[in-house]
Amino acid sequence: MVKLRRKLTISIIINLFCAAHSMEFTTILLIAVALAVDAFAVALAAGVSLCQVNSRQVFRLAFHFGFFQAGMNVLGWLGGITVRSWIESFDHWLAFGLLTFVGGKMIWEAIREVKEEREGADPTRGRMLLTLSIATSIDSLAVGLSFAVLGISVWLPSLVIGLVAAALTVLGLRLGCLVGATSRLGSRAEIIGGLVLIGIGLKILYEHGVL
Repeated sequence: MVKLRRKLTISIIINLFCAAHSMEFTTILLIAVALAVDAFAVALAAGVSLCQVNSRQVFRLAFHFGFFQAGMNVLGWLGGITVRSWIESFDHWLAFGLLTFVGGKMIWEAIREVKEEREGADPTRGRMLLTLSIATSIDSLAVGLSFAVLGISVWLPSLVIGLVAAALTVLGLRLGCLVGATSRLGSRAEIIGGLVLIGIGLKILYEHGVL
């Protein structure tokens, strides 16, 4: 995904010179989809883990993922190039750490057969929701920084990025729920979901040349 985002950034630069600092909607949409891939994968894992979700859970996850994607993009744009050189050195480790923590917690609870409901057991509530929202939106922060460097207005791109992330979150959660319900994996579904999150974290490290 990093290579794809770099290509998209190059496309932004081309559009910048050709269209007097304006960005085509198609380019914005491609960036939004690229940024929402991790949110979709996490939502898919959450759906598999939960097996059944209600409308409130779907709204909470979609709203937070969309809000953080859009908000991080704006924060990155506001930060500009000053913060970029600082965060680029460890942003991948931060995302890996957050995703591994949540994924490991899911696996641990599944192995211990912790079935009672509590704040940490539902990825659409509490600290786990906040952690996943931050972990899946760090790349959006970096893209916002790129917008600032290129002198591109962030408001329309941020809106599109947030809406696309929310939509793909709903899709991922529903698909994951369908897979979890039909496969009848029980607690093993939580293990699979946790492994998916850890896998996403490892993928991020690989894309940054760590592995």
